[in-house]
Amino acid sequence: MRDWDDAFNNMGHVEGSAALPGFWAKRAEDYRAQTRIDADIPYGSAKRETLDLVWPDGAPKGLVVFVHGGFWMRLDKSYWTDLAEGARAQGWAVAIPSYTLTPEARISEITTQVAAAIEEAARRVGGPIHLVGHSAGGHLVTRMICDNSPLSAQTIARVEQVLSISGLHDLRPLRQTAMNDTLRLTAEEATEESPALLTPVPGVRVSIWVGGGERPEFIRQARLLDMIWQGLDATTDLTIDGDHNHFTILEGLKSPHSPLCAGLLGG
Repeated sequence: MRDWDDAFNNMGHVEGSAALPGFWAKRAEDYRAQTRIDADIPYGSAKRETLDLVWPDGAPKGLVVFVHGGFWMRLDKSYWTDLAEGARAQGWAVAIPSYTLTPEARISEITTQVAAAIEEAARRVGGPIHLVGHSAGGHLVTRMICDNSPLSAQTIARVEQVLSISGLHDLRPLRQTAMNDTLRLTAEEATEESPALLTPVPGVRVSIWVGGGERPEFIRQARLLDMIWQGLDATTDLTIDGDHNHFTILEGLKSPHSPLCAGLLGG
């Protein structure tokens, strides 16, 4: 039987990964000290239902929303602020929400929270909306453009691009991991929350990125969404990016001229 815990164990296969959360937090803190940000904007009543909004130098071209990963059970918005720089430097406002973690919330409830965060940010920033998420965040942003999305029709109409980075698009294997003691995924919820098993809304471009040095399961998850959604007439493109691992693949979001940033903003 396949070892599903090992299949999803990114940190166990990246040397020095235990130090990464501290590194991310410090780098993001330094970035916040030199960037115009509206912090801790509430989008709901729960403690973690807040978002940060990073502003460009001039009037925003539109709104980017970055949704963090951590298997729905770790981390928050404060670790990722500097990843806004690529889009911000190109003239986009960037919203970064936190959300309630499992087991306090179910994944289906987190999906609803992320939709509420996007709606709040969309009220504050006009123009087109581009969504980007990493790992569990990749699940959450692709979930926003399924035909049973919790987003309003008016907001979905503004979404023109989604970028899933190392995303989880089929949640069913996670039921066979020790993580499920925290995630509490049932067979029904895993099916209902898996974008690869749902129908995408028409008209949204979907870029799917994964590192060539990642765990094979994450590459499978990327290929799966691309193959299934192409069969449902979605406009998708898949990039297996060099030998990047699950963490280094994010670095491109910091550069306004990187291929990853182009995958987010178009062009």
